[in-house]
Amino acid sequence: MSEKLTPKQREVNRVVEALTQAIGQHKLRPGTRLIEAQIVEALQANRNHVQTALQRMAGQGIVIIEPNYGAMVARPTAKQAHEVFIARSAIECAIISCITPEKMALFAEEIARQQHNEHQSFHAQDRRRIVYELGAFHELMARIAGNDVLRGILDNLMILSSLIVMLYQQDVTTHCQCDEHKNIIAALQEGDTQRAQNLMSDHLHALLQQLNLNETPPNLMTLSQALYEISD
Repeated sequence: MSEKLTPKQREVNRVVEALTQAIGQHKLRPGTRLIEAQIVEALQANRNHVQTALQRMAGQGIVIIEPNYGAMVARPTAKQAHEVFIARSAIECAIISCITPEKMALFAEEIARQQHNEHQSFHAQDRRRIVYELGAFHELMARIAGNDVLRGILDNLMILSSLIVMLYQQDVTTHCQCDEHKNIIAALQEGDTQRAQNLMSDHLHALLQQLNLNETPPNLMTLSQALYEISD
């Protein structure tokens, strides 16, 4: 049985979710300073809750807190980018091993809806929506697997991946990823776990190879703009 959250825990979770959503949707770029007063105003939150949220995110590697400066969105290095994708390959292949054709059948409608949304985002050529839908595929696989520990680890890695993509990958508008996702789904529906794992590993390796580790990030939204949009 899960523990009942206190009001403070719920509020801290709300702040964490708003900030991670803003990062995951590419509304906050790596290195953005996270000014507590702006977060308090944008989210109508308690300052102590904001501080606790930032400390939690720092423990996850999503935020950096520096003395005499404060908190900022993490800016993964090229070395960290490699390490995140290596970790994702291990975790996502483990997730694949937990998925059976029976589980895929239970999620058939949701899989079809996610695939439809993914294809629609490419047709619209909406970079932010494309990034969201591509990530949604991996998160859906974790939910289908039903292993909460693996899913929790992947959630954190996906936020770090979002920062990495924001820094080092300018063009995500390639249909190749849609085809790779479709092939993984087909292998899982057929019960070919080994093939699905190989496809996932190849898919993540291809994503890593697409990164230009010398790229500089584009100018995105300010902290206030990003959080006001999330909270609307």
